[in-house]
Amino acid sequence: MKLSRRGILTGAAAGGGLLVAWWLLPRTYHNPLTPGRGEDVFGAWLRIGENSVVTVAVPQLEMGQGVTTVLPQLVAMELGADWRQVAIEPAPPSGAYPNLPLAQKWAPLWDPVAAGLSDTTDELLAARFARETRFNATAEGTTLAAYEDMAREAGAAARAMLAQEAAERWGMAWEELTIAEGLVRGGDGLIATFGELASGAAERAVPDPAPLRPEPAREEPLAVFADAAPAFPRIDLPAKVDGSLQFAGDVRLPGMLHASIRHGPNAGAELTGFDAAAGYGVPGVVQVVEGRRWLAAVAETWWSAERALEAMNPQFTVSYPAGSAEIPARLGLMLENGASFRIAETGFGAEGMTRVDLARRYEVEPHLAAPLETATATARFAGGRLELWIASQASESARRAAADALGIAAEDVALYPMPAGGSFDARLEHDHAIEVALVAREVAERFPEGARAVQLTWPRRSELTHARPRPPAWMLLGAQLQPGVPGSPGTGGAIDALRVRIACPPAALEFGRRLFGGLTPWAAIRETEGKKDPLACTGAVPPYQLPSLVVEHVPVEISLPVGRVRGNADSYTAFAIESFIDEIAQQSGREPLSYRMAMLGSDIRLAACLQRAAQLGDWDGGASGSGQGLACHRLGDGPDAPRIACVATARGSAGESGGGVRVTRLSVAVDIGRIVNLDIARQQIEGGLVFGLGMALGRAPRWRSGLPASVDYADLDLPTLADCPEIQVDFIASEAPPADPGEIGAVVAPPAIANALFSATGLRLRRLPLLSDGI
Repeated sequence: MKLSRRGILTGAAAGGGLLVAWWLLPRTYHNPLTPGRGEDVFGAWLRIGENSVVTVAVPQLEMGQGVTTVLPQLVAMELGADWRQVAIEPAPPSGAYPNLPLAQKWAPLWDPVAAGLSDTTDELLAARFARETRFNATAEGTTLAAYEDMAREAGAAARAMLAQEAAERWGMAWEELTIAEGLVRGGDGLIATFGELASGAAERAVPDPAPLRPEPAREEPLAVFADAAPAFPRIDLPAKVDGSLQFAGDVRLPGMLHASIRHGPNAGAELTGFDAAAGYGVPGVVQVVEGRRWLAAVAETWWSAERALEAMNPQFTVSYPAGSAEIPARLGLMLENGASFRIAETGFGAEGMTRVDLARRYEVEPHLAAPLETATATARFAGGRLELWIASQASESARRAAADALGIAAEDVALYPMPAGGSFDARLEHDHAIEVALVAREVAERFPEGARAVQLTWPRRSELTHARPRPPAWMLLGAQLQPGVPGSPGTGGAIDALRVRIACPPAALEFGRRLFGGLTPWAAIRETEGKKDPLACTGAVPPYQLPSLVVEHVPVEISLPVGRVRGNADSYTAFAIESFIDEIAQQSGREPLSYRMAMLGSDIRLAACLQRAAQLGDWDGGASGSGQGLACHRLGDGPDAPRIACVATARGSAGESGGGVRVTRLSVAVDIGRIVNLDIARQQIEGGLVFGLGMALGRAPRWRSGLPASVDYADLDLPTLADCPEIQVDFIASEAPPADPGEIGAVVAPPAIANALFSATGLRLRRLPLLSDGI
């Protein structure tokens, strides 16, 4: 975003603050920030108080990934603020914060007709869409790509305005002043705080353009064993430690009621009956609210509401029930015989494969996000207007969905963004926003004398039964291999041609029709049935330079709504490809590391990751009995995509109790480009690796008649602290643009662990979770 004199509108805002609308915003947009007492507003990104506190707006959902630290860090560094004087405020939905990269990537989901016309057209359409629809969704690791420039330029603009104000007071040229550590300094010991200058600075114009500092935010990688205090510690950490941070479930309002809910077994289920008298007989229950596909109870406490639902014993019909026996059979049949769409073709393409020397099938079962905090939202309806407190990755979509459910305008819904206690993409869905809005309207009719807020909290069983899992995927990989040199073992096995065939639901399209089209889950399934979905096959083009490659998608309808989970399609495509590469290397007598290195071509960044991971993990060649496995991945396409390599060390025995599987170490080297906050990047890589560990060694939910066979969180067999291996993460210094570290660890861990288990036990596990193979 470029700032110019003509692109800035300056005028008095409520409370004496400054209203600055960057050229990015149409003149009809209102500044989303409102000054408090003693504060001045500087654009759409920050306020400065007379006490010198700098409050930075954060337009992305904080769900543990540290976005409420990274974005304020960018503003603070450009502004020259002391980190101790920086505060944060969640930004409301606004056209001031368009997530342009995500809008462009998801163009096939919101405009399947126009998407792909040309790069220029896609950019223009995405920009218009994102601004007009207030699209600031948090997903796909696009936070830095979308907002780094905006945050830096906002900080630089405010810095210039403060310097101009100080320079006029001191009779100096503002370019001569220095701003650092929260102070403006001139010659002869002249010093002023931000608070002393803010009111005057707020009335000044911005230089054309606002002067950015010479270097963007950057932290250098440290040695893996270095123990240094972070330069920018997490802003939310103290509140999380002492319990004072307010998540969506922590909202408390005067006279607030609580609600629990029961959902039908699947997307096509309908409520057929319940014992309302039994529910009202539970002490504290004030209302029972009936939806077409759900039943809610409202009470003075959540526990009373939950007991009322148990007493009412709601009954549902089941339409087209999905089951864990039928889903694999359908996927397997379609994988072999179903019609396919070509997703990618490189080199000689399909013509390059004249024979198949090795073929393997890999199976990935559905996987739930299962965040610790279940879906929770609070709403108050009065005077035709709705107030909504919610943690949402797509806040404007949630706002509009709630408005549509009540038949009111989106402008009559005030959404207050809350942090999420985990998400893993579960909070891209907004069913609970619709439900709490409808319940709040019923409560308003019950208490016309005074609006009472109601907080809806899904019980764990609803989080598991009503959530949309990552889709299952059955994948068939075939390779044509070069023959070895006679008398020279280990010289063959290079891939001449690779074919990847993926049978899975068109999950991204299905999700897009729910998010952007407002369709019910069942309607979204029907509308996308049989359609090509490239976003459901991301990661299927490996980072290796192969003479021929073909990737095909076989869309499969499984009668189970599916959605997004951390890692998304890359989590199953990377598992299949890196397992297959290992199998080819083993059959050809090739050492797995050198085999991969030979196929990388000019990808120096991934080569560096592989070499460093091998060094960290004491790689010994992955020999039989070593318990070591190797995997690598590139998350996305192009030279700027992040790279990762992982050496897993595992011990396992089929005869031991519980499968006898234990991962003892994960050694990882990662290149995520320029690092903005090293501490948070390390946290995200480590968290992703543990998430991937759960996907590899946990337990997949089983469905019977559309319902999970178990609604117990413990039955997912997620890793505990005792299960977590030693984790080593080393970052490769890079000049590439910064990339998201949150997904890539979750993607690389499962294939590395699978390959490690093969070297430890001799068993090749081709189904994820790995223990579903019965060991």
